[in-house]
Amino acid sequence: MPDGASWQDHPARTLVRVQDEPPVWSFGELRLRRYRTADHGIVLALHREGLAQVGLRPGDGVYYDHDFFRMEDIYLRNDGEFLVGELDGRIVAMGGLRRADLVPGGRARAFGGYAPGTPVLDAVEMVRLRVRPAVQRRGYGAAVVRALEERARELGYRVLRADTTELQTPALALYRNFNWTETRRETIGGIINIYLEKPLR
Repeated sequence: MPDGASWQDHPARTLVRVQDEPPVWSFGELRLRRYRTADHGIVLALHREGLAQVGLRPGDGVYYDHDFFRMEDIYLRNDGEFLVGELDGRIVAMGGLRRADLVPGGRARAFGGYAPGTPVLDAVEMVRLRVRPAVQRRGYGAAVVRALEERARELGYRVLRADTTELQTPALALYRNFNWTETRRETIGGIINIYLEKPLR
């Protein structure tokens, strides 16, 4: 899961945009770039590793991965973004933005479903934040969040949304470090899901 270290813990590292389109950033030795089809297997494995780390599993009503099989439709062709972080050429971090109207929320989310978006860009979800356990607490999660917030503004969204579980304490700490506000909680399959939001304008 994302590391919970605050951005200020890494003053020597600055997130620098090095290319506009497709977007690329550097953060010390970490390079953030847009997802490519060839990344699919590694990204899916990183996602599954992150959820297993906190005990989430298929069938619990929270775990789902169907969006990983529609990356272009859900993230890259529909006013979204998906970034991977590379360290020495190896993917160690990731995170995405997807329109909040594309994938159902709550319990329905775990069962799939996809709807074409409306023409109005309003809310975007920040999702799939993961950092490989071996390189956590280096500020990589914070770098992904900052890059995705930058992209959400560029895409013209009004508000960022996210949800995570009580089990994912590093993710919660990361959102709170970036001034996200908890809006509600919902129990799904005995697991408390926490919803958060942050205005962009």
